[in-house]
Amino acid sequence: MNNRHLRRIAVTVSAAAVLPLALTACSSDDTSASGSDSGADKVASSAPAKETEPMNEPFGPGCATVPKEGAGSFDGMAQDPVATAASNNPALSTLVTAVKQAGLVDTLNSAENITVFAPTNDAFAKIPKADLDKLLANKAELTKVLTSHVVGEKLTPKQLEKGSFDTLAKTALTTSGSEMSYTVNDSSKVVCGNVPTANATVYIVDTVLMPAA
Repeated sequence: MNNRHLRRIAVTVSAAAVLPLALTACSSDDTSASGSDSGADKVASSAPAKETEPMNEPFGPGCATVPKEGAGSFDGMAQDPVATAASNNPALSTLVTAVKQAGLVDTLNSAENITVFAPTNDAFAKIPKADLDKLLANKAELTKVLTSHVVGEKLTPKQLEKGSFDTLAKTALTTSGSEMSYTVNDSSKVVCGNVPTANATVYIVDTVLMPAA
């Protein structure tokens, strides 16, 4: 048997020996990659779902009437204390007149972390004119009515779902509802809620809250 023939046999044997090792290595790499992908999928699937962030923006159909720009806009109101902020919102002009008549501007502007349930002009219009004029002329009674709209803490929408709070007038104020629909004292609807001012959170309502006699 010549040397050339012997070399061919040696090459064939070497190739036969190397091939299984190469196949084994490839199989190992595939398995490792597959295992890595599976592990990543498992980690991704076990990650906790992101919780829904609490509602922190103004809400409600009445918010559409708030000016888009200027001092009476949401951004503008957030810069001023509550009585000043209300004076820049055209929909709250009757409330502002009443607050001035009762001498409560400084009281509300200097308070810290309060919630004001602010009746719209339409809310005051529900009161017969003779009764409204009489109320505006009686400072003591007007003060009681207005301060019954003020709670001495900032209230979140979540707290309104089933709430009971003491007002500055020492009266009880109750709230109920969920998401973007809330009722105050079983009679007044929140039409634009969670409006920030420099020292208060404002919930604009469609009916004046009259304290029990």
